[in-house]
Amino acid sequence: MVEATSPPTLVALVTGANRGIGLEVTRQLAQAGMTVILGSRDLVKGEAAAASMIQAGLEVLPQPLDVTDLASVAHLAQLVEQQFGRLDVLVNNAGILYDTWQQASNADLEVVQEAIATNTLGPWRMAQAFLPLLKLSPHGRIVNVSSGAGALSSMGAGTPAYSTSKAALNAFTRLLAAELQGTGILVNAVCPGWVATDMGGSGGRPVADGAASVVWAATLPDDGPTGGFFRDGKPLNW
Repeated sequence: MVEATSPPTLVALVTGANRGIGLEVTRQLAQAGMTVILGSRDLVKGEAAAASMIQAGLEVLPQPLDVTDLASVAHLAQLVEQQFGRLDVLVNNAGILYDTWQQASNADLEVVQEAIATNTLGPWRMAQAFLPLLKLSPHGRIVNVSSGAGALSSMGAGTPAYSTSKAALNAFTRLLAAELQGTGILVNAVCPGWVATDMGGSGGRPVADGAASVVWAATLPDDGPTGGFFRDGKPLNW
């Protein structure tokens, strides 16, 4: 008699995961049974953030990661390849600079470049580095954590650096999803909504709710959507 073997544990990587939405996404994916790599620019902060989850028996592995640094990204990709041989879920969560003090006409373009470096080129760099490992997964998922601020259909005059960087992230999502059509890798952008985090400020909805929106896209079935923009599992206008 041949004993049934359980499917391998899924491996996820979350960027900017030492606090806020990224930390809660890490928690929810780990609670769902995944091994989750917690990416954090500051490893000490990442280890502190992961400590309670590890103590609770969750498979959370804090690792140093700066999505703006090619060497940092490449080093982690090599580590994941050596330790796991594949990646199943990539959550591009790292984001900065909700620049409420600026408008397009007076924006500091160095600030705009800084936002694009993290919010747009960071996910792009991560996708390029980890695609070979995602292609080795039977259920590859890429989730780009975006924002309604990046929706052209409702864009206003504020937060020009943040809004432009997220609009570009949405465009990248569409491009990559179309390129990977038929490979089994689903690529989607998710707006978690206005969430009460350090960036979002007080008054937003619970972090767990915003994170659940991201987790939904990270755990889509194989016949799920790709190339979409969602909040709480419902399509948003671009």
